[in-house]
Amino acid sequence: MKKLCSATNLMEAQIMLDLLGHANIPARLFNEHAQGGLGDIPFTHAYPEVWVIRDGDFERGQAIVRNFEKAPVENRVVFCRSCGEENPRNFQLCWHCGAGLEAVLLNVGHSLG
Repeated sequence: MKKLCSATNLMEAQIMLDLLGHANIPARLFNEHAQGGLGDIPFTHAYPEVWVIRDGDFERGQAIVRNFEKAPVENRVVFCRSCGEENPRNFQLCWHCGAGLEAVLLNVGHSLG
């Protein structure tokens, strides 16, 4: 087992773990509860860590992490037609009511054209 990376937060670590899983790279997440120890341990020791289980997957895993880190951050938003709640543009379902946002994205694209 090899440490692939440290993430700045748990959500980022979980996304990387999911990306690795989709690439059939078994991995584990460590330090997921370590932030409760901040103050008693250095903050860098509380970062969530992603480890690949098979050493042979390390290089492929590094490429996946690099691609994730290079991906542009989406800052635009859409509003749900069902409840009016603001959602990040890359969401497929409204975080508040669960309604599909696909039609909203299509209509936003048409209204801009």
